[in-house]
Amino acid sequence: MTDRKSLSEDDIYRASTQYRLWSFTADSLAEFRATTNSLASHHVREALRRAGSNGDDAESANGVDCLTVEEELKLVRFYCDRAMKLADFCEFPTNIKATAVQYLKRFYLSNSPMTYHPKQMMPCALFFATKTDNNYISLKSFASKLPKATEESVIAPEYLLTQGLRFTFDVRHPHRGLEGGFMELQAMAMGRYQGPSSSPEKAAEVQEKMMKVESPARDRAVEKSMSGIQKRIQNAHQRASSLLKTTAILGDAYFLYTPSQIWLGAFMAADESLCAFYVQAVLGASSDIGDQVIETLHACAALLIEGASGKSDAEEKEELKLIDKKLYKCRNPEKSDITTLNQAEKRTGDKGAMEEEKVVKKRKLEIEQREAEDPFGPTLT
Repeated sequence: MTDRKSLSEDDIYRASTQYRLWSFTADSLAEFRATTNSLASHHVREALRRAGSNGDDAESANGVDCLTVEEELKLVRFYCDRAMKLADFCEFPTNIKATAVQYLKRFYLSNSPMTYHPKQMMPCALFFATKTDNNYISLKSFASKLPKATEESVIAPEYLLTQGLRFTFDVRHPHRGLEGGFMELQAMAMGRYQGPSSSPEKAAEVQEKMMKVESPARDRAVEKSMSGIQKRIQNAHQRASSLLKTTAILGDAYFLYTPSQIWLGAFMAADESLCAFYVQAVLGASSDIGDQVIETLHACAALLIEGASGKSDAEEKEELKLIDKKLYKCRNPEKSDITTLNQAEKRTGDKGAMEEEKVVKKRKLEIEQREAEDPFGPTLT
């Protein structure tokens, strides 16, 4: 009898498009963005040169001040934040909000705001996320919630978006992992934990050890009892959940870490000692990867904490005004109006389809004429 090797969750994740196409190291991610920015700057200058006359305008195109990678990132992040607020206004669930933001972030890995403005792409990404995550809303209803938006302006960038996403729409989030970890921690606190190769005796030992885990300063007032440790777990869960719904979505965590690393990183940021205890309990004392896992989670937690401590709204708003003013002078004029571009492509496509239909009809007519003239009649079918 042939042995069947079962796939682990890790094997399944490694087969996903999120891992194969959208996972990077910090260096490769920075290099990818730098290449995109360089190509976009070149195309902008070429487009401005073509749009200008043979005089000073064409020459000045060479010296146009294009956006830097950092400026592009700030602009995209701002519109990702706007997408989250729009999702809240539309009362969409967290997974729709998170998926839409990841679509925007993935799109702008290979496209630049100088080519396609995030303001035009953002509503399309959010509407597209409602379709891929099975949260149906009609285009008419969605467009009515946006001031100065039409159904056509929402849907016009959709093909561009899907191209930028490489036609891969699966986004795996860390939120469910956090809920699963929360339930396991509660089971540990109540002495009911049934982890790998565990027994009732071991469950009791885990509970006893958990009571001795040092509390962070903010939870020092919580008593060392079952109800106290449950309260501590709830507090950590709330703080971790808040990080997953904000900085984890807006930052680069999805590109650099797996969903399980992200939720554990958020939990590490919320309660370091409790997270370290949980990892050790799940892996077991004999595991030889515990130190490596903890090191990775520390790095992820640092990324999430750094993202949470940004500039004030006033400072950020002033900075974005300057970036937007700079973008006005360095946008690609040939790609600025996505709706008009979409209409032109539709007209070209319709015209091509009509020409093809004419050719098919002509050939069919020629075959019918030949068969009518054949003394032996038409071909038997």
